[in-house]
Amino acid sequence: MSDAIRLFGLGLGPGNPDLMTVRARGILERADRLAHFCKKGRRGNARTIADAVLGADPAREIAMVYPVTTEIPADHPDYAAALNPFYEDCAARLLAEAEAGRIVAVLCEGDPFFYGSFMHLWRRLRDRVAIEVVPAVTGMSGAWTRADAPITWGDDVLTVLPATLPGNDLARRLAATDAAVIMKLGRHLPKVRAALGEAGLLERAIYVERATMAGERVVPLSDLPEDEDAPYFSMIIVPGSGRRV
Repeated sequence: MSDAIRLFGLGLGPGNPDLMTVRARGILERADRLAHFCKKGRRGNARTIADAVLGADPAREIAMVYPVTTEIPADHPDYAAALNPFYEDCAARLLAEAEAGRIVAVLCEGDPFFYGSFMHLWRRLRDRVAIEVVPAVTGMSGAWTRADAPITWGDDVLTVLPATLPGNDLARRLAATDAAVIMKLGRHLPKVRAALGEAGLLERAIYVERATMAGERVVPLSDLPEDEDAPYFSMIIVPGSGRRV
């Protein structure tokens, strides 16, 4: 660990702690402060992944409690109005810890630079403190591996889509790609299912929930009951069918 680095964006992988990198585990064990995002009254997902390496340690932990999560749509002005000061406050707290000479690790499920909340802190702090981002196995990599579904063959093009896009945009982008991963499902699952049907990809789509973790579930999307909700750790993968040799 370099003495110059005081803040780490620590990717912990898709969920199974065995898939954590050696680099991430070493920093996790030695950091003075462990910061993690969470909902009010709940442990953060990344903090839960870290439980296999270390137990609760209130003296080291900094819980960054979201003021809102799914209560307000992400494209609503009130969402940004709530999250912007939250990230500003979190950045100030972490900067103060680093300036006091402590090593701060921000725990991130998946990879910190892939749809991660840590990026909002990195943007605010990158010019003010030395930061190292520790990459990790992504959730989507865990999903297609646990589904036993090679995602791209030959010259297949992979498109990663947030389910928050409008349905017509989803259908258009799905129709134009060879393989796809659709993230951030939640209440958007019915819209995504319809978009996949419109793109002619419904039969190739696989629903993966809690990949690599306890409670893992892998099922063809066409077999998933239409009235089911999708939890946070879920996504849909559409494997490519390109060149084989």
